[in-house]
Amino acid sequence: MKEFDYIIIGAGIAGCSLAYFLSKYSKSILLIDRNADVAFGASGAAGAFLSPLLGKPNSFKDLITKSLKFSTKFYESLGKEFINNCGVCRIPKNKEDANKFESYKPYMDFEYDKMDEGYFFKIGSHVIPSLVCKRITQNIEKKLLYNVEKIVQKEDLNWIINDELYAKNIILTTGADIKHIKEEYFDIRAVWGQKIDILTSSETKINYHKECSVSKGFKVENSNLYKVSIGATHHKFECDRNICNYCVEVANINNYNKCYTNDVINSDSLKLISLAKDIVKLENIEVIDVKIGARASSNDYFPMLGKIVDSKKSIEKFPHLINGTHIKNTMLETIENLYVINGVGGRGFVLSPYLANKLVEYIINNKEIEEELTTYRLFKRWAKKQKTKNKKQKIGKT
Repeated sequence: MKEFDYIIIGAGIAGCSLAYFLSKYSKSILLIDRNADVAFGASGAAGAFLSPLLGKPNSFKDLITKSLKFSTKFYESLGKEFINNCGVCRIPKNKEDANKFESYKPYMDFEYDKMDEGYFFKIGSHVIPSLVCKRITQNIEKKLLYNVEKIVQKEDLNWIINDELYAKNIILTTGADIKHIKEEYFDIRAVWGQKIDILTSSETKINYHKECSVSKGFKVENSNLYKVSIGATHHKFECDRNICNYCVEVANINNYNKCYTNDVINSDSLKLISLAKDIVKLENIEVIDVKIGARASSNDYFPMLGKIVDSKKSIEKFPHLINGTHIKNTMLETIENLYVINGVGGRGFVLSPYLANKLVEYIINNKEIEEELTTYRLFKRWAKKQKTKNKKQKIGKT
C-alpha cells in the first residue's frame, strides 16, 4: 500500500493550484482525477477569463479583488506564455446596466478607461486551462483515470482510498460532485456551462465581456485565421441528486451527458456566437472545439475551504446546536485530516490560486481562514433551518 502525506482528489484549477503551493512544503503528494488529464472537467469548460467584479463595496467584491490581484501575479510568474494580459472591455448589457456602471465608478478597484460603449480594464486577462494546470502540476505525482469509490478513516485518523492508497491527509477539490462529503449542510449547486473555440478571419485584439466573454484572437500559423474563445452559458438542471447524480460523477463528460444533449450543445454554440457578434464583428466562423462542465456554486456565492464540520459529533456534544442559536466555532467538531476547497463557481481561475495558497498556509502554518470562507457558516445556516423545520413539523402534528 503506497503512502502519501497528502492526497488531493480533483485535478481542476483548484486541485492543481493546491498541489502547486503544497509542493513547497511536501514532496509526498498525489493528485487524483477520474479523467484522462488535468483540467478535463469544469475547469476545462471554463472561459478562464480574469476580470474585476464591478459594484459597490461588499465582502464578496473584496474577495474577488484580492484574488484577482494574487492570481494575476501568480499566472504571470509562470511565464508570459501562460497568461494573455491584454485587458478587457466591459460593456453594459442595457440602459439599466449602464446606469449601474455609472453608480459603480466611485468604487472601482482597478484603473479603467472609457472605450466605445464600455470600459477598458488593463487588469483583464485570459488563460488556457489545460496549459496552466499542466504547468503547475508538472512535478506532481498523479493518478489519472482513477475513480475514488471509497474513502475510509482509520482509528489513527489517517485515510485509506479504495483499500489501496494511504494518506495522512485528504483534500477534496471535486467541485459539483460532493458524494464524498457526507454532510447535509454542505450544499452545492451545479451550474452547467459551455465554452467554444472558434476560427475566424476577424482579429480581436483584447478581451470583451457583455453577456458572454470573447477572448483576444491568436493568429493561426500559416493562415489568415484567428483562434478565439467564447464562453460561457449557464444551465441549472433540476435533478434530484438522491436519485441520479450521473452527470457530475461520470468521467469525460464531454463525450456523453444525459442532460446536456447534442441539441443543447448545438443551441448553446449558436447562442454564444450570436452574443459574441453583438460585442465584436466576427466573420467566417468555424467552431473547432466545444467543452462543457458543471461549475460548483454555493447558495451565497462564497467559496468554502478548510476543515469540514462533523454535524453528528457536534450535535451529540452540544444538542442545542440543532436550534441554530448561540453557536460558537469552538463548539463545532471537525473531521480530522480532511480538507476542502469548493464553491468557486464561474470565477474558478480567479479564486482558486488565492484560496489554495490560503488553505496551504492554514494547514502548514496554522494561519486563520476568515469565517465567511469556512464550512462553519454553512453549518450555522443549516442549523437555523432545522429549527424552523422542526417547528413546522410540530405544528403539523397538532
